[in-house]
Amino acid sequence: MAEDTAHLRLYALTGGRTRPARALGLVSRVRATPGLAPSTVDRLGPESAQVLELCGREPCSVAEIAGRLGIPVQVTKILLSDLLDAHVLVPALPPREADGSDPLLLEAALEGLRSL
Repeated sequence: MAEDTAHLRLYALTGGRTRPARALGLVSRVRATPGLAPSTVDRLGPESAQVLELCGREPCSVAEIAGRLGIPVQVTKILLSDLLDAHVLVPALPPREADGSDPLLLEAALEGLRSL
């Protein structure tokens, strides 16, 4: 019974979706959007609020967020994708040693260029 409840919770969290709208890797990092209005934070579900709490101080990777929330990586990617689309999260710059091929970073750069 508890396992069924967990599956239903994850299904509800993703709205039945199995793929995120954005390409996120395990090491893709995100951070909370600076200066979020309290009303925005108040409307978030518990998992989204936990993500904001984790990413509020420093960027976190997809893998780290999944581990801390105790939910599957794919579900985490869908949740993070939704929060990025809602501008609650923003892509974080990769560490200096990264090779620059993170799809999330490249997409953010492309969006920035398009807005010029």
